[in-house]
Amino acid sequence: MSGASGVAVGIDVGGTFTDLVAVHADGTVATTKVLTVPADRAQGVIDALEASALSAPHVHHIAHGTTTVTNLLLERRGARVMACATAGFTDLLELRRQERAGLYDLTKHHPPPLVAPSAVLPVRERVVPEGVLEPLTEPVITEVVDAVVAAAPDTVAITLLHAYADPRHEQQLAEALRAACARHGLETDVVCSHEVLPEIREYERMATTVAEAYARPAVRRYLSSLASRLEGAGYPAPRVMTSAGGTLTSQGAGHHAAALALSGPAGGVTGAAVVARALDLSRALTIDIGGTSADVGFIDDGEPLVERGGGVAGIPIALPRVLVDAVAAGGGSLAWIDEGGALRSGPESAGALPGPACYGRGGERPTVTDAHVVLGTIREGAWSGGVQISRDRAATSITPLAAALGVSVERAAEAILATTDATMARALRRLSVERGIDPRDLPLIAFGGGGPLHACGLADRLGMRTIIVPPHAGVLSALGLALAPERREGLVSCVVAADDWSDEAMAARLTEGAARLGDAGSGLTTRFWLRARYVGQGYELDIPVTPGEPVQAVAARFEARHEQRTGFRLPRGVEFISARITLSSAPWAVRLERPVWSGTLPADQDDGRAMERMVHGPAVIRLPDATLHVASGWTARALPIGGWQLERTT
Repeated sequence: MSGASGVAVGIDVGGTFTDLVAVHADGTVATTKVLTVPADRAQGVIDALEASALSAPHVHHIAHGTTTVTNLLLERRGARVMACATAGFTDLLELRRQERAGLYDLTKHHPPPLVAPSAVLPVRERVVPEGVLEPLTEPVITEVVDAVVAAAPDTVAITLLHAYADPRHEQQLAEALRAACARHGLETDVVCSHEVLPEIREYERMATTVAEAYARPAVRRYLSSLASRLEGAGYPAPRVMTSAGGTLTSQGAGHHAAALALSGPAGGVTGAAVVARALDLSRALTIDIGGTSADVGFIDDGEPLVERGGGVAGIPIALPRVLVDAVAAGGGSLAWIDEGGALRSGPESAGALPGPACYGRGGERPTVTDAHVVLGTIREGAWSGGVQISRDRAATSITPLAAALGVSVERAAEAILATTDATMARALRRLSVERGIDPRDLPLIAFGGGGPLHACGLADRLGMRTIIVPPHAGVLSALGLALAPERREGLVSCVVAADDWSDEAMAARLTEGAARLGDAGSGLTTRFWLRARYVGQGYELDIPVTPGEPVQAVAARFEARHEQRTGFRLPRGVEFISARITLSSAPWAVRLERPVWSGTLPADQDDGRAMERMVHGPAVIRLPDATLHVASGWTARALPIGGWQLERTT
């Protein structure tokens, strides 16, 4: 950030470790890693700050990635919500899109909606594209208000038909509900769909609005508590990473809970994009392997790929998000044998407590980390976070599993890693091959504590020939958080055919959307995208646009983008669905440079010049915050910006 002073801090609270990265005004980087406190994740933030020895008055900002929303949706521990829907459309959450949970598994079901059918109130009103068909009357408003006051829910989610285009009925009902709750001393919050997702598709709009209402109270409590604890220690209130890759103030994040569903993984892809741009890489696959999960992402044109939609814990959230596919496979994933006798890895994790057996913190069951220790890819001794690694403890944990498989402990450890690699490789294929992207043409940027360990095995499975292990690989998600700009996002509905939209009308719609985000101010940048599709299509692409340019130029850009992504064009018109506007600060500047050598190599290669030449596999290089395994058939060379580039040689 040009002219910025102080220290930018990013803190990533993972399932096993809490990582802190401090980027100083001159661009230099300092890192800290502590064990996560599972029962109080905010305490992990405080512990990391204390361990970093940063002077509170010198901290410019703290950016935080939180899993609060993800955990709420997974564990179903959110707020008690009542929903209001247009009469005749109260079953949307059950009907979904009428797709099967599993195409060939008739016993598989979608998770139940966040609001029970009995808690969805019908509202007798109707708006159609031509205007108001059935007005919202005072008796109807009174009926809904009385039902809500009697039930006293934590939040109310209002999703009325076509409110993305005409929100007047939602506004009327929300105003009446807020006034009634205040009169009765209720702290019930009211969430309207036209404020959360002003876009077509009733089911996705209702599901996203309900998710916002479900998560908002817990998010506010968590962020308020964290902000109080930080401010009590002299630190600024935290910024929070959104799913789209920017950060919000803690107060702003409290009003956009659904936008935090992928807060943690977005930081990793943001950090990987910084590295990709430093190396002049336009496109890359990324994988962030932590203690509990592996998160796969994609960088396109030097930026994290941001798309709409996607689900979290089976709940659709149709807001912009950095494209991430997460699987429950990480260093803490437990190895076990299923009823059919097959070796499995995950989804259950040892987490931070008790952790892998090799940590000596009470864990006894074998994990992926224990397998690495047995095979020597993770060395014994002291590690960051105050962990002491023991090979004997790791081998003891794997012995029962090896006996059940009838193999040696070493062979069982190899099988655990192979099983884990297969799970991660499937996620990489889903994000690339199933989207028409050939992974063989792309580099793999591998980071997190386990990324450099598994990178060669994953690249081998996908036929990839280049791997980038970035500088600060073990804490890259925290680095991405520290560098991420503060960003406000807005959506504006504009369902119109390109041929029917004038250049002036398009510019006015974009300007209107930008005005809703507030004053741009000094040093803030406004960017615009239009969601475009061919007439009759069921999906859209986000196309960058500048107010004032011709509508047909944007349509032509969409057609070129569509051909690039799908390989074809269609002989039909183009239409626009909505506009996305962002208002962003400049990103914080970082100086990536080659660090002082700190590593462990096989005796025949360790001549003190490892940073100056090729390292041929098999080799293990201990990095400052992770371990790099260079497999047979691969060579590694140090990069000028720090980190390593691996190339397949066979």
